[in-house]
Amino acid sequence: MSRKYKFLDQQQAYFVSFAVINWIDVFTRKTYNDILVDSLSYCQRQKGLILYAWCIMPSHVHLIIGTRKDPMQNILRDFKSFTSRTIRKEIIKHPKESRRKWMLSMMTNAGINNGNNKDWQF
Repeated sequence: MSRKYKFLDQQQAYFVSFAVINWIDVFTRKTYNDILVDSLSYCQRQKGLILYAWCIMPSHVHLIIGTRKDPMQNILRDFKSFTSRTIRKEIIKHPKESRRKWMLSMMTNAGINNGNNKDWQF
């Protein structure tokens, strides 16, 4: 099965869901949630993302999305790429991240084993 999202009709709403690699519960910290929400907001303002509904769980995200500008697959690709890089940087610098070494190790190992998908799994 392909790991890329396929949006056959850009005029329709789609349900998408993705998890942090190895289901790491990254979104238990407000800092990481804020990065995710800020990234969604940016995509709404700049890329035409229509966000009908969303739910952030400790280790994964559910979205019902549409678009009025950029193709959805491009929006989602850019959103996931930017968000994962930004969260990784925040994990590195977060002063109270007690699981830093473990999380980065899990993400790095996943990236070695799957070059296309370093921090997200489908």
